[in-house]
Amino acid sequence: MLKHANLSLVSHIVRVSKRSVGSVVNIPKVEDFGVQNEPILGYLKGSKERKELQAALDKLSSQCQDVPIIIGDKEIKNSDIQYQVMPHDHKKNIAKFYHASKEEVKKAINVATDAQKRWDRTPLDERLSIWNKAADLMAGKYRMELNAATMLGQGKTAVQAEIDSAAELIDFFRFNAYFAKELLKYQPISEDSKVTKNSMRYRGIEGFVAAVAPFNFTAIGGNLAYTPALMGNGVVWKPSDTAVLSNYVIYKICREAGVPAGVVNFVPADGPVFGDTITASPQLAGINFTGSVPTFNRLWAQVGKNINSYKNFPRLIGECGGKNYHFIHPSAHVESVVMGTIRSAFEYCGQKCSACSRMYVPESLWPQIKEGLLALRDKLKVGPVTEFDSFMSAVIDEKAFNRIKSYIDKAKNSSALNILGGGQYDDSVGYFVQPTIIQTNDPKHRIMSEEIFGPVLSIYVYPDKKVDSMLELVSETAPYALTGAIFAQDENFLKSAIDDYKYTAGNFYINDKSTGSVVGQQPFGGGRLSGTNDKAGGPHYVLRWASPQSVKETFVPLTEWRYPYMD
Repeated sequence: MLKHANLSLVSHIVRVSKRSVGSVVNIPKVEDFGVQNEPILGYLKGSKERKELQAALDKLSSQCQDVPIIIGDKEIKNSDIQYQVMPHDHKKNIAKFYHASKEEVKKAINVATDAQKRWDRTPLDERLSIWNKAADLMAGKYRMELNAATMLGQGKTAVQAEIDSAAELIDFFRFNAYFAKELLKYQPISEDSKVTKNSMRYRGIEGFVAAVAPFNFTAIGGNLAYTPALMGNGVVWKPSDTAVLSNYVIYKICREAGVPAGVVNFVPADGPVFGDTITASPQLAGINFTGSVPTFNRLWAQVGKNINSYKNFPRLIGECGGKNYHFIHPSAHVESVVMGTIRSAFEYCGQKCSACSRMYVPESLWPQIKEGLLALRDKLKVGPVTEFDSFMSAVIDEKAFNRIKSYIDKAKNSSALNILGGGQYDDSVGYFVQPTIIQTNDPKHRIMSEEIFGPVLSIYVYPDKKVDSMLELVSETAPYALTGAIFAQDENFLKSAIDDYKYTAGNFYINDKSTGSVVGQQPFGGGRLSGTNDKAGGPHYVLRWASPQSVKETFVPLTEWRYPYMD
């Protein structure tokens, strides 16, 4: 057991540990460097970046890129051909790609497992250099291609793409490199380093990590695949079928930056085929997942079923969305509530994991908030991403369109629901759904508890006198706990709410919208059915993909077996 040490002793220990001689353990010394968030470009009319983005949009929209499966240094094109379409114009294909077969997924597993053994021996400073070079390429040479691929392929407006496929992706690479470097600053106590030297090193995990990426954030795809790789792991990456092109651009950038072939393998595949194959492999070291609760549950259940066959206990990290709330106190600032809720609920068509989809408003403020929400809603342009005045565009695909449409149709025929604004939809050209605001007289209606993942905001108006009893309703209505926001000017309420609402959200906002987490500023993740809350964008995330090893070296011979008390 470690002995307690005061600060002066710790300082002394750190100094004497550096005087050790004869150590065979190589704790890497990396150049210290700082880190800051990537600035977000404005894309104002006539700006240099807007002209460059327009050129990239013109180029990508005029072609259909052929995206192969990539296993090691081999590009594979099989007969299982798929297409990624533009959500705002679904008759246009933006990418042709291929679903890997079960045997091809197995091959990728073998390649990643073999590559891990070599890659883990690569000094950390070399890996950090590659990651920072990749970030520089994303920030410069490939910024507009990343943004254009995200806009056209995933239905994001210019600013939403810039926030995601430029700034956040770059931040993930730079900050995770920084956090990995910071891990090395801790080394265990060595009381007399001339006698014994204690050290800690960080290894990858034997086997392979499966990265299962979503459509809604290009940056998340990059983080899911490349943060495990940064820490010395081999990765089999399944991009979303509706984000293949942008994810492929990330893959190419990282290869150009110096990530060796086979460390990350790019393997689009049918979901069940991929899931069944990775969970059946004894080499499975972990699953890094963002997606739906049913899919994550299925993967978890399969791992449990196969638990006796694995070389390691697989690490399961998942983020599964939420039913995020805005709770409005009678003392709230009305304009702030209206502006924040419109952005949170309807930016990117409500397809952010953190989007506000349920709202609780006191009767005293409802007339003003209702008027403000509807007035702003009427100003929101829903159109192609190529038109820069569009506030939002189409939802991602036909499946999403039909799911969202079903909730709107049920609202039109329910006595418990009243559509205040929106409710229209049209998929003749693109998968367009108008931003929809629904009031319910039943706070436990399914529209307040089920994740819709679309531009639908549900509102319950509560009596002011019941404000103190609303906590249980907010907390227990939905099975998720991803993001939540409270709006209030009452200091006493805020002081109690910070504790009372502690378990309702992994990312909790006070007088701000429930969306917009920034790497290094608001590490992201939630509990309950929202996921494992491993906080991507924070300092602990990289450690989840490392296998630390404690090493004790003794430099003097052991000459006695007896303890003094035995005399």
